[in-house]
Amino acid sequence: MFSKLTKGLMASTVAASALIAGGAASADDMVALFLPENVNSRWEQQDAASFIAAMAELAPDVQVEVFNANNDTATQQRQAEQALTQGADVLVVIPIDGDSSAIIADTAAEEGVPTIAYDRMINSENTLVWIQADMHATGAAQAQHVVDNTESGDTLVLLRGSPTDPNAGVIADGQMSVLQPLFDSGERVFGYANWTPGWDPAIARRSMDQALTQLDNNVQGVVSSNDGNAGAAIAAMEEQGMAGTVPVSGLDCTVQAQQLMLLGLQTQCGWRPLHEMGQAAAAVAVRLLNDEAYDDLATAVVQNAIGSDVAFVPIDAYSAVGEEGVAYVIENDPSITRDMVCQGDAAETAFCQ
Repeated sequence: MFSKLTKGLMASTVAASALIAGGAASADDMVALFLPENVNSRWEQQDAASFIAAMAELAPDVQVEVFNANNDTATQQRQAEQALTQGADVLVVIPIDGDSSAIIADTAAEEGVPTIAYDRMINSENTLVWIQADMHATGAAQAQHVVDNTESGDTLVLLRGSPTDPNAGVIADGQMSVLQPLFDSGERVFGYANWTPGWDPAIARRSMDQALTQLDNNVQGVVSSNDGNAGAAIAAMEEQGMAGTVPVSGLDCTVQAQQLMLLGLQTQCGWRPLHEMGQAAAAVAVRLLNDEAYDDLATAVVQNAIGSDVAFVPIDAYSAVGEEGVAYVIENDPSITRDMVCQGDAAETAFCQ
């Protein structure tokens, strides 16, 4: 199961931060947000949108600049240098690569500028704050869902995330915490696994095609690390007449994923309140601008891959399954409405009638 926080926690702390900020940050201040890519629509449509909206509420005079590196680490580094040259006072970075992005935090620190790692950890001693859910538990929930919907001796395929994304490895570790004992005992059969550079669905599709070919379609479950991979797996299985007979996990609960869930093609997705992540990042950024404490927001400390302590802002998470899961996400995600989900083939499902 996912770790769970009370839903009012982040809302109350963000509200408190608004009171503390009180407009103290000035028009001379600038916060830069760095997005990793535009393959996944969430970064611009949900994360960036909620961050910008929260900054406008908490510190309306502060300039917010948003950069998208389109999955190019060198571009992201140049964008960070550009932001620092322009006078950025706080960097909020979603790194493409947790290791190479360390230079961003290190360069910012040399200029006295703090770095917040958003969603993905930055492996630098100068990473000040990390905002994320429990991704190990996320992976464990994905794997457990597939296990619960398969039988002894069934063969599983694992479509992992981008090898440069620190979260992908943590998710995979969570999956294997459930699966490895079953593979060892023979309760489940390890059929195929591959990573997906850049979380590119086209690469995930090729991996799933390879898996089906190598296994002669003998696949009973797909442990997919995100919704893009899940959609790719489903498309590959549709060509083989298998879609809808195999449990498929995911992450993010995109509109497309929820439609696939209503159609019985994708069966699970991990959901995080991305609007709360954006709000939390804005709240911490404003505290940093005002040189104020943020330990009521960062309620824990974790270590990154180089062993440096990083203040951690934990975010709620939920494992959405079937129609009940879709209903939960629609109720709790302000960026997604029932009308958005009930389009196309999904509009004909009982849920949408």
